[in-house]
Amino acid sequence: MAYTQSLDYIPVWVLFIVTTVVFSIAVELGFRAGRLKSTHTEREQNPQINTILGASLGLLAFFLAFTFNMAGSRYDARKKLVLDEAIAIETAYLRAQLLPDPYQMEFQDLLRQYIDVRTQIQTDKMETIRQVIGKSEELHSLLWSEVVKMTEEGNYSGNTALLVRSLNDVFNLHQKRINAGLRNRIPISIFLTLYFVGLLAMAMIGYQAGLNGKRILITGFALILTFSIVMALITDLERPRQKIFSVSQQTMVDLKNKISRTH
Repeated sequence: MAYTQSLDYIPVWVLFIVTTVVFSIAVELGFRAGRLKSTHTEREQNPQINTILGASLGLLAFFLAFTFNMAGSRYDARKKLVLDEAIAIETAYLRAQLLPDPYQMEFQDLLRQYIDVRTQIQTDKMETIRQVIGKSEELHSLLWSEVVKMTEEGNYSGNTALLVRSLNDVFNLHQKRINAGLRNRIPISIFLTLYFVGLLAMAMIGYQAGLNGKRILITGFALILTFSIVMALITDLERPRQKIFSVSQQTMVDLKNKISRTH
């Protein structure tokens, strides 16, 4: 199953450089168009140009805030799900202690394997993530087959019911993490719209400067860098394989160490 979008194959630093270069070209082209326009007409302040430029920058700022909020909310959701999953696994592990032997040892051994697998998910390699998902789902089947075996052998009890509830939580959180981290992505159309609006806004900045006959090298480049940095951060924040922002798996690692000490 594909968990990536077309922009995911472009490194963030490459995207930042390309955005900066393209925005700079847009400003320069806008400046030349504005200077060409000013040579054929009398140079005068045009309030309409200022209004359009202000509206373009305002629309770009709105899109940036909107997209950043979407990416940020997804990032927060992914962090919360790591904590929720660690709590659910620990609860299942503790409830397995209430089962009689040999079921107690079998469930706890499978859950320790599951924790080991889940701690491997902190990686930027998509192939490793796919392997972790596949191995996790294999362990789901093994855990559930143990429940079925207990039921068939007539050992289903209230303690077993508590464990089953915890296992269901573990299985559900696995799917939620897949949805939050890999499937619930910002549509590529929103990113394309964001970059298109940014391109037009930069061109309008250059056009106004061309009408006035004065280049805005320092302030213009500073504005280009600002927008390019923010766009690169949004792109990385939304990706399942973050380079700058990464969802820490320390809670899962702490659980692994805790269970290893008590085992």
